[in-house]
Amino acid sequence: MSRFWSQHVAGLAPYVPGEQPKINNLLKLNTNEHPYGPSPRALEAIRAGAEDALRLYPDPEATALRKAVAQFYGVEAGQVLPGNGSDEVLAHVFNALFRHPGKALLMPDITYSFYKTYCKLYDIPVKLVPLADDFSIRAQDYIGLAEKPAGIIFANPNAPTGLALELEEIELIAKANPDVAVVVDEAYVDFGAQTAITLMSRCPNIVVIHTLSKSRALAGMRVGYAVASQEIIEGLIRVKDSFNSYPLDRLAIAAAVASFEDHDYFVESTRKVVSAREDLTQQLETIGFEVLPSKSNFVFVRHPDHDATELAAGLRSHGILVRHFNAPRISQYLRITVGTREDCARLCNTLSELTEKTS
Repeated sequence: MSRFWSQHVAGLAPYVPGEQPKINNLLKLNTNEHPYGPSPRALEAIRAGAEDALRLYPDPEATALRKAVAQFYGVEAGQVLPGNGSDEVLAHVFNALFRHPGKALLMPDITYSFYKTYCKLYDIPVKLVPLADDFSIRAQDYIGLAEKPAGIIFANPNAPTGLALELEEIELIAKANPDVAVVVDEAYVDFGAQTAITLMSRCPNIVVIHTLSKSRALAGMRVGYAVASQEIIEGLIRVKDSFNSYPLDRLAIAAAVASFEDHDYFVESTRKVVSAREDLTQQLETIGFEVLPSKSNFVFVRHPDHDATELAAGLRSHGILVRHFNAPRISQYLRITVGTREDCARLCNTLSELTEKTS
């Protein structure tokens, strides 16, 4: 520990992202990036924006993006808060909505691991709620609580499982906890689940988090946003403007707005990923893998006869990266991003060879 650090720094447990390889020609199926790239209109907006105006600060409120998101979902622009990736938006959510002394934040025991990192950073107590044996979130576990929580957060579809709650279950959770924020992280919702934004008129405590890194293929631009009641958004803006008044640059705003305007490309590219996911699931099951029913752009799989750590290492030796979490309950699972059909064929051929060799 450095003598220059603030006291809390040594106790932090930073989030560890998926490997970003420095080796050429690796097939990256480990970080859930989109295999088909962003909208051509988004790329053109980036090129058009690379001009003299970059010497000027961007719009601190990202007004054009707030309006584009609001129009897409049928809400008011004042219900939208853009940020530098959904992780930054989540950081503001934890800071603004979950810091209630003496109360614990509820979250699934298996979910996006950054949530625990933020709890440590902001000194928020956590109560982990175990997933069911089939890795599903049980709505009843968040209803009729003996103690009022600081808030509730879960990913839907959940990560890394890919399983999704129905809207009726999310509504039950929100209505059972009307005085706290229920945050639904919908990073993967466009690949087969339903957005909880439609519940906000009946459940004003719901906060939905989205990213443009997945279904809109703009991971390199770092754009995310929250949709919530104007009351909640006001609190998030107070925190945002106490941290960074200009979180989105001009190019990111331009690309994001263009992506929302190119609806046909969005629909077609997500459809291709969903179709490839269904084919990949069938191919993996043919090889002998157990595959959870995914509503995301990845699959969560295990092979009953082969160790997940060894399979991940074997894939890497063949130039294919997947994600392995050495964590309780899921240490024998691999999370595999859905790539192009060619990517999926290469993956399955390699896995078939690896499992046959050790059988």
